Amino acid sequence: MKQSLHKLLEPKLITYIRKNGYDQSDFIKDALSGLSVAIVALPLAMAIAIASNLPPERGVFTAIVAGLLISLMGGSRFQIGGPTAAFIVTVALVAMKHGYEGLVIATIMAGILLILMAFLRAGELIKFIPYPVIVGFTSGIALLILFSQLRDFFGLSIQTMPPDFIDKLVLYVQNLHQTNPYSVIVALISIGIIVLMTKKYPKIPGPIVVVTLSALAVWLFNIPIETIESRFGAIPSMLPSPSIPMVTFEKIRLLFPDAMTIALLAAIESLLSAVVADGMARTKHKSNTELWGQGVANIASAVFGGLPATGAIARTATNIKAGAVSPISGIMHALWLFGFMLLLSPLIVKIPLAALSAILIIVAWNMSEIKHIRSIMKAPRADRAVLLVTFALTVLVDLNVAIQAGIALASILFIHSMMGAVEIRSYDDDDDENDDPDATSKKVIPKGVEVYEIKGPLFFGIAEKLVDTLLLFDPPPQVFILRLRHVPMIDAAGLHALETLTHQLHAQHSVLILSGVNKNVHNYVRKSGLAEEIGEWNIVDHIDKALALAHEIVDEPQKQRKIIVCHGLQQKN
Repeated sequence: MKQSLHKLLEPKLITYIRKNGYDQSDFIKDALSGLSVAIVALPLAMAIAIASNLPPERGVFTAIVAGLLISLMGGSRFQIGGPTAAFIVTVALVAMKHGYEGLVIATIMAGILLILMAFLRAGELIKFIPYPVIVGFTSGIALLILFSQLRDFFGLSIQTMPPDFIDKLVLYVQNLHQTNPYSVIVALISIGIIVLMTKKYPKIPGPIVVVTLSALAVWLFNIPIETIESRFGAIPSMLPSPSIPMVTFEKIRLLFPDAMTIALLAAIESLLSAVVADGMARTKHKSNTELWGQGVANIASAVFGGLPATGAIARTATNIKAGAVSPISGIMHALWLFGFMLLLSPLIVKIPLAALSAILIIVAWNMSEIKHIRSIMKAPRADRAVLLVTFALTVLVDLNVAIQAGIALASILFIHSMMGAVEIRSYDDDDDENDDPDATSKKVIPKGVEVYEIKGPLFFGIAEKLVDTLLLFDPPPQVFILRLRHVPMIDAAGLHALETLTHQLHAQHSVLILSGVNKNVHNYVRKSGLAEEIGEWNIVDHIDKALALAHEIVDEPQKQRKIIVCHGLQQKN
């Protein structure tokens, strides 16, 4: 147990250095790649915090503290952690409802949940969240981010933004006459520069070019638009002292749903980012170690005045393209950011908010998953329904509701499709199994014997269908053989269905024989006590044995009556 726990908690940093070593040239590469990522991360961190209706330094604190710990303790070789756009909607709502202290408590709770996920080895289970759900809420968040940036894009003097999408839309329309043309021009030029840099000069980070040029333009030409300084004042040049707000049971109860959403988003986004990194660099991440690192990083980020954090796909990709060697590049990215905050704070505040809105509009477009939406819209109707429901609920209701409803709907539709795939059929339907030497149609079935076969798992979705099969018989058969050779698993509802089937058959003085039962299914039938009710002798591993037993029962009515009487005595006892 100790060894497995050690492997679980061992960071990728330690694993990599032990296996590959580390020298001065590796450090230089990591330091330079960390600088490249830090240049990209600085404007993004501030823009994400501002979009969450919080001061820009909160984003920088998060990128420094969480970024350092995710690389130091996580399970991905190239992961870059920090605040991401996926959190904007949730963070803004939590901060609006419960204040920043409520957000801190929710983030700490989310960190604890992520650590529990790691200890429960839930890293692999996150991958089972349906893809249409992920695309649905991600594209919904992208639309909400886009809408949240229209105030600064148009330079509207709206003091408080409502949380709901429709209310935002109405407010924008009502205040559109206040549009500041200078803000629109700066934002449009900023978007153009980012697009141009991405296409023509991909190695040069577009966001840093935008914030540098726009800040210089506003300062040189005295352009009348809002900047970080005019809205938020100066930003600190040091990390704040660690602090934890007062925690009560009532606060925990109120914030638990939000903490769950933050934890789930952090887990999904970080593991998706790690998978993308693996695909780019041909590496293999440790999913549970990554969750452990994310949990510790989120707790520390909240304690040091930051926001929720996770793996950032774009920054991680930048890290790989910049030539990173190990997780030390992520640590260096955090240290570079600390240096920027320490030395450049007086200059950072000159950045116009319109430029930051342009950066987040580009981020929202990249998050929108347009290609994936088009692909899913060509998929089966169930996937399209899950995508549209999740998207609509994310935009119009709440991210918590959207994720829960999306997963629930996807699960129900999956169960429905599984029910359609599972067959319960008689030997009259075996004509399509000519190549099967054990097909029921090739066997001699005694009079008074019915043979049915289940193909697929015997679970709660198919249990009622099995019980209803008995209604087809009038009069009831003397022996009912149920073939389970193609049943890989059985659940509690399936066991209950077999129990009900057994009771109904015995009430009609019929005998149930199970044929072709695999070890796994037989084990659960025995553990449930159902094997005693059916009779161990009536559970066989091949159809020939089942038919031989059926012959005996049909040819010797006394044997059948004896079985029924014995069953009745077992029930009374």
